[in-house]
Amino acid sequence: MNDSFSRFHPVVNFTYFALVTAFSMTLTHPVCQLVSLICAIAYAVNLCGSKGVGFCLKYAMPMILLTAIVNPAFSHAGVTILTYLPSGNPLTLESILYGISSGCMLGTVLVWFMCFNSVMTSDKFVYLFGRIIPTLSLLLSMILRFVPKFKAQLQTVGNAQKCIGRDTENDGILRKMKSAMKIFSITVTWSLENAIETADSMRSRGYGLKGRTAFSVYKWEERDRTAMIWLIFCGFTVICGQLSGMTEWHYIPITGGADVTPLSVLIQAVYAFLCLTPLVINIREAIEWKKSRSKI
Repeated sequence: MNDSFSRFHPVVNFTYFALVTAFSMTLTHPVCQLVSLICAIAYAVNLCGSKGVGFCLKYAMPMILLTAIVNPAFSHAGVTILTYLPSGNPLTLESILYGISSGCMLGTVLVWFMCFNSVMTSDKFVYLFGRIIPTLSLLLSMILRFVPKFKAQLQTVGNAQKCIGRDTENDGILRKMKSAMKIFSITVTWSLENAIETADSMRSRGYGLKGRTAFSVYKWEERDRTAMIWLIFCGFTVICGQLSGMTEWHYIPITGGADVTPLSVLIQAVYAFLCLTPLVINIREAIEWKKSRSKI
């Protein structure tokens, strides 16, 4: 992962994702939702490449489509009736637009959380909350780390079982189930043994003892201060726009919202720059790197 933003201080990373996730869930204006969705997908692709594209196509887009289709079937509010369903309930334009908006919000938050999981590693999470909520922060970081490790170990055990003739693909149903249970049992046993070893290792290192210090490789630099000031400025501006109604938008009973004014456009532009912050940092770092290489 060649991401310059992920090398910033964990406080900056966490503040950014807290802002964009909170705004993605609270801003209902179509422009803001579209900006957030595009920026989230772009950053996910920048972080994970083809894996990010696959995640968006496999999870985010179907969620948006599903919500857009399902919502009109249960919500019939709105004044613009397009037709009537077989049940006799009206199908309104407002319910369709509201479904698209809700799906866009869910899909955007899902993609942002994917980016969060890639940037905010377990050591960053423990660094931020280790002293405030040490037990909970350690538990959450271990859970987030356990899922990919368990999946990788399950694949390893499955390949090992396949090499000794216990294939789960070409056998009968009963034999497949027996082999799958065997693989799952071996992996669960491995995870329990690993948990015991981790607990013993933590106890031997003095975890939980009073006065114990923790080593950290993170240092607050000038670029972190500049980025934090920028994030606070953008967040404060967007919040002021929300409180003043500049980003207001509603779908029921009739679609409408705040008028287009220079101030509302400015707030939307600030929000767009906020969402684009990691990509701008990455592009800037890439340009500076190419300039430095050309001088060699």
